[in-house]
Amino acid sequence: MKFVMRLAAVFFTLSFSSTVFAKTCDIEINSTDMMSFDKKEMTISADCTEVNLTLNHVGKLAKNIMGHNWVLTKTADLQSVANAGGAAGLENEYLPTDRAKVIAATKIIGGGESTTVSFSANGLQKGGDYTFFCSFPGHWAIMQGKFVVA
Repeated sequence: MKFVMRLAAVFFTLSFSSTVFAKTCDIEINSTDMMSFDKKEMTISADCTEVNLTLNHVGKLAKNIMGHNWVLTKTADLQSVANAGGAAGLENEYLPTDRAKVIAATKIIGGGESTTVSFSANGLQKGGDYTFFCSFPGHWAIMQGKFVVA
């Protein structure tokens, strides 16, 4: 009986611990028909364990004309991911087929649409060098910003 009670206490402690230490952070960003995001920098707290990012397209143009997504990579990987994504096409959300360098990404959306991506922040380092961008061909050069873990 003592073993069962100890086992129950361990399971209770483990489930309570993971709940206490889990922190979900919600962030939001808007994109427009003018090929822009409304933020140049987004910050999450270093104690976030999961991030829910919502991308809104506040314009009116269709996704095949002025679609946007939100992609997060290490800054050093931005250009290679953007180039591979452009070659992958709309049917692949303008994301490379090998997504090893993609930390998180939404689908491509058109005017009036929204999408949310949830991703683990456990691998992100406080003070790390991260960039978010839109991988629609030609957009990444100006639709990008700094993603800060503080």
